[in-house]
Amino acid sequence: MTDGADFSIADATDVVDVAREGLIEPSGADQATHDGTGRVNLAFTVDTGPDTPANERAVRVPPGVTVFDSASWNGIAIDSTCGGHGTCHKCKVKIAGDAVPITRHDVRTFSTDQIADGWRLACLVSATRDMAVTVPPLTTRPKAATVGVGRQVILRPAIQKRYVELDEPTLADQRTDLVRLTDAITDLELTADLHVLRRLSAVLRDADFKVTAVIVDEDLIDVEPGDTTALRYAIAFDLGTTTVVATLLDVGTGTPLAVASMLNKQQPFGGDVISRISATMMDKSTLGRLQEAAGATLAELAGEVCREGGIDPATVYEVAIAGNATMTALALGIDPEPIGVAPFVMSVAQPPSVLASDVGLSLHPRARAVFFPALGAYVGGDIVAGMLATGMDRDKRTRLFIDVGTNCEIVLSDGDRILSTAAPAGPAFEGGAIRCGMRAADGAIEVIKLDPAAEPAVTLGVIGDVEPRGLCGSGLVDAVAELARVGLLDDSGRFVPEADAAGIAPALADRLTKIGEERIFLLHRPTPETDPSECVYLSQRDVRELQFAKAAISTGWTLLLEELGLEHGDIQQVLLAGSFGSYLSPASAVRIGLVPKLPVLRIVAAGNVAGEGAKMALLSLRERAGATALLEEVAYVELSDRPDFNDKFVEQLSF
Repeated sequence: MTDGADFSIADATDVVDVAREGLIEPSGADQATHDGTGRVNLAFTVDTGPDTPANERAVRVPPGVTVFDSASWNGIAIDSTCGGHGTCHKCKVKIAGDAVPITRHDVRTFSTDQIADGWRLACLVSATRDMAVTVPPLTTRPKAATVGVGRQVILRPAIQKRYVELDEPTLADQRTDLVRLTDAITDLELTADLHVLRRLSAVLRDADFKVTAVIVDEDLIDVEPGDTTALRYAIAFDLGTTTVVATLLDVGTGTPLAVASMLNKQQPFGGDVISRISATMMDKSTLGRLQEAAGATLAELAGEVCREGGIDPATVYEVAIAGNATMTALALGIDPEPIGVAPFVMSVAQPPSVLASDVGLSLHPRARAVFFPALGAYVGGDIVAGMLATGMDRDKRTRLFIDVGTNCEIVLSDGDRILSTAAPAGPAFEGGAIRCGMRAADGAIEVIKLDPAAEPAVTLGVIGDVEPRGLCGSGLVDAVAELARVGLLDDSGRFVPEADAAGIAPALADRLTKIGEERIFLLHRPTPETDPSECVYLSQRDVRELQFAKAAISTGWTLLLEELGLEHGDIQQVLLAGSFGSYLSPASAVRIGLVPKLPVLRIVAAGNVAGEGAKMALLSLRERAGATALLEEVAYVELSDRPDFNDKFVEQLSF
């Protein structure tokens, strides 16, 4: 879309307004009324950081559309984990000019000075007049695990290249060009597509009949002049809801050449799969925008790893994509609505192979994209890839696999049977619904140690070694675990009374204070005079959010243990998968009950096992078949169908 161009939203505006009715409660003047006709102009200035000039963009939208929707529908990313529903308090923007009405959510999010300066939550500001909007920098490169636990594989990729020197046609030998080529490759039954047939005659003659056949499985996808057998590349993608990781592979040697990660460009539509499914249900055109965003993310990462690896994208012949069921559906343009509503049914468990260009990638014209199969609507291809990488079906030990995130997937194996389930953990581990929460980027507190007898009593580990500006998931777990350990949080998750705190930990007691009526614990206060609302803190509500998340997860693995007749102590290894699991303190996880009470040496940070599984599928057809076989070997347990789930959940709430 060109700058200043009209943007048609059909009837989506009315749908969005109805969905949010009752959410916005202005504490100042009412929003200006309008008759719903014409357009309003929004001038966005997107701060891209200190080293690059700001990106300026003008858009025109119907009056009444929120600033957040105006931005996201025009490809301008504003930070959010709730998809613009006013619950995550992340979509901070600065509105210039006349005062904008203040909502109760703004009051909770910003200081008095910030509100006076025009800072508001973008999802709660209706565009009823022309506005100039400043958007803070978006963290597009969150800290992510790019490698993980894997296994050695026998190198047998689907991509093959055969160099042949053919006899030229004569009147005595009038075989077709295709037959001449296939006769020279006797061990494969090759099938040629139209792309090959269009090129074949010219390439053979220009190369003096000395060519390389490019084969994926037994599909002849191209014929290249000369000997190009050394150039065989593929890209493995971990298509996460929050972060996407790409790894470029030389499939001839099995060597990773480059790796890159970035924030999923679908982020403006919500930080979790339910928000994105809801967005497609509210406005059917959103499915296309989500598919485009997924494709743009994959394409940007593919370009980055190809540049870093110094290879021509046209020599990438296959990609493997490991994503949950919703991310896979959205990447393919399949309506995800049935996944989000009971009885939670996928359109397909094993997606077909498609051209890479069908998912937005510009690689070899006939490059193929293969997707991992899913076990269920909420135990998707990323978990199957993780099980493949960790050998869950091959190891005879009793092992518990946990991928901690907004939706937490859990797999338990006793060496014979394998069970899987999913637990709705919520956005707390991604920093969502946490007062000072943020993704794992520079400025995020990721490690916290409390020692009332030391100086200082609070030690913080901050990503990037910069001034703390928020709290990421691992820091949240550490904060709660440490507060519980020193006695400032009781077993029910409540902060102890201030009078008791002075006796329990006098060096920390002054950090317990209030913002309004809510009790908080100050983690970082820039100066003694800084108002608590402008500090980095943990609130009582944050503790509750973590309690609910960890209770859902621990209920999941508790029920799986019961299904197999096992006790906590029977577990010989716990694998914490994903970026969050890679940076989580095992001791803190045990202390709050996120994982079974086991010696910390039994708890392993498995890293990006989904990406490792995707790499294995590209390097070995045998491993790819093993991923498909897991559909028959793993039983899925639906927690929402369990009558004892609520009772177990309540039991797991305490610390």
